[in-house]
Amino acid sequence: MSIDVDEVTKIAKLACLSVNEDDVQSYATNLSNILDLVAQMDEVDTSGVTPMSHPFDAVQRLREDVVTDFDRREDFQAIAPKTEDGLYLVPKVIE
Repeated sequence: MSIDVDEVTKIAKLACLSVNEDDVQSYATNLSNILDLVAQMDEVDTSGVTPMSHPFDAVQRLREDVVTDFDRREDFQAIAPKTEDGLYLVPKVIE
């Protein structure tokens, strides 16, 4: 598939991109090459290939789910100006 200069200009306008006129031809060539590669990949027969979630047989090393930080609410509320029933009291800012 080939993309010409006019299409690159139109795409740039639709995407609200400012493209330098000197670079439009190279963009057209690069986009055409990308689309040719996609078309070439689309022709490959993948009917016997099992879909993969990851290209490598990677196994995650999972750690045991253990609590490492304990409840310190009372420590934090001890230094707060005002608390009540485990909640922080703050001044009213909206009337």
